[in-house]
Parts: sequence; C-alpha cells; structure tokens
Amino acid sequence: MGSDHRISNGLIIKNNISFTKPITFDFMILVTGGTGLLGSHLLYQLVQQESEIRALYRDEKRLKHVKSLFHYYNSEQSASLFDKIQWIKGDINDVVELDEAMEGVDFVYHCAGFVSFEGKDFKKLMKINREGTANVVNCCLEKGIKKLCHVSSTAAIGVGKDGYTTEETVWKNGNETSGYSVSKYSAEKEVWRGVEEGLSAVIVNPCVIFGAGYWDESSLTIFRTVNNGLRFFTNGCNSFVDARDVAEIMIQLMQSPIERERFLCTGENVTFRELMTKIAIGLGKQPPSISTPKWLVGIAWRIARIGALFSGRKATLTKDSANSSFKKIIYDSSKVQNTLNFKFKSLDETIDNTIKGRLD
Repeated sequence: MGSDHRISNGLIIKNNISFTKPITFDFMILVTGGTGLLGSHLLYQLVQQESEIRALYRDEKRLKHVKSLFHYYNSEQSASLFDKIQWIKGDINDVVELDEAMEGVDFVYHCAGFVSFEGKDFKKLMKINREGTANVVNCCLEKGIKKLCHVSSTAAIGVGKDGYTTEETVWKNGNETSGYSVSKYSAEKEVWRGVEEGLSAVIVNPCVIFGAGYWDESSLTIFRTVNNGLRFFTNGCNSFVDARDVAEIMIQLMQSPIERERFLCTGENVTFRELMTKIAIGLGKQPPSISTPKWLVGIAWRIARIGALFSGRKATLTKDSANSSFKKIIYDSSKVQNTLNFKFKSLDETIDNTIKGRLD
C-alpha cells in the first residue's frame, strides 16, 4: 500500500522528492465523532490552527464534554476556542445529513465509531462502523474531498507470530475474533475501496487510548475500576497510547503528501499487571496482586452476562473482552515513528494526564 515516505530535516520525502513541511492548511475541515475521547482531543489541536472547523454530533449533552476538555487544557481561552467550531447535528448513517455537513469541506477526519464487545451488538457495530464508513467514503468521493483520515483500530490488524504485529500482519477471522474486530476490518475495506476509486486517504490504527475525559466512558472505565479497588489481574499484554499523540499524528499525516498508507499508533507495550499497577500507584491505591486463571474469568463473564440480563445494563465483562485480556500482543509502531520522526509520550505521562484530567 502506497509509496515510500519519510521525513528528514523538516522535509517530507516521497519517492526521493522533497516537500516543505508543513503544508498550508487554511481550509474547511470536518470531524466526525468530535465528542468522543479522540475526537475531542483532535478538535482541541485543530482549533489552534487557522482552518475553519466543522464537527458532527448526535447528542447535545455530549457537547459539554468537549467544553470541559477544552477548559482542562486551556481554562482562559477554552470558550473562544470552542466557539471556533461549527457544530452540526447529524449521523453518519443518515446520508442526507452527512451530505449537508460535507458541503464546502476540503478535509475529513473520520473518528465516529461504535465500540462494543457484546455479541448482541454485532448488527449495530456493522451498521455504524462499516456502513457509516461507507457513507463517509461515498460522500467524500461525491464532494471531491481532498483527503480523508480514517480512524481504524489495532482490532483491524491481525496478530503475528508470537504476538508480534505490524501494519503488514494479515487479519484473519477466527473463533475468538470479536464482532468489533470484524466491523473495523470491514470499515477499512470501505476506505481502500474509496482509494481505488480515486480518494486520497490515510488510516491510523490506534490501540487502547487514554487521555483526559470522563471515566464512565470507553477505555477510561479501567481507571474507574482501579480507583474502586482491584485485586486481580490477567496475564495478557497490550499497547496503550495517549489521545494527544494520536491526534497529533493524524494532523501531521493530513498535512503531508502521504496517502494510501495505514499506521499503527500504539505507544507502549506493557502487561496488564504493569498497567494496573501504574494506574493504582497514580491513584494512591493498592496495586492488584492476584493472578486470575482463564477458567475463573470464564465463569466471571458468564455471571456478568446473566446479571446484565436482569439489570438491563451492559455487562462489565464479556466473552470477547475476557479472551482479549489473556492475549499477549506486541505492536510495532516504528513505521509512524520513522515516517514522521515522532516520539510517543511515556505511559507514565499519559496515565498522569488521564488522572489529572478526570472530568465529572
């Protein structure tokens, strides 16, 4: 996919041809999923520029989340920065609303998506992640959008031998493949289809994202769990990345001539025990000390599923999330680091910012 790119001495090198960096970016930008953890961090970085910015939202209550995030990072100018965004209520599965939102837009950051590891949510995952992305791609082609940045996931990339994984590792559907993984892989296929039809696009594949935000949502629920007291850990490992880093990488890629490429954005690889210990210490809590066998976690997710049926709430542990907690995956993010001369923030710094930036 794509040609050789790298950045050297402030110049973007593409096929041995240099381009000055950065490219002027005084255009209209659309961000889907702007009220999410990554989307809100992306918007905060984008409003520092001179471009016009438009963002899609579905729930007006979530706009206060973005306002709170802006206030955390810049209390004095948060209101004026937030007001630079033209908010449009819309849904990526409503092609009419999406078409109107993309009118006059030059660049699109597609952050909208749905995350769930519950089997009953498979149709919803495919509807939002695959069909929604197809709608975005189709609209980009119709509107002649200059470039699209699609937010995928490490779930759309296969797992290599001994867990070692790069952008080239082939994705395979197996017995333990989650519905979320299927939906994100399918979404990527829609982007590549758009590329073949003439769309300029890049894809980022972040791992678990942490950052300032609400601990009742997405990946930040792990901080709430540890804060409430957690004695157990599983023997898996994964990668964790700062939302600020992913947002910065996305902007750099969009401001470059790089296209037809995807990039792992994965920060540090650590065991779940090490992660939980770091979070616990940051919160002043007792780190987990009991290794949980897989059979016991298997009982736990079944009990959680039964409890969810009676309570009407989402299960805190599912079969897919239980299986993933024992996987040992090492992601190689050297491609994006070498291409952009980029250095990820340390996990300690990311955890510290996530704790200090807890929003209520």
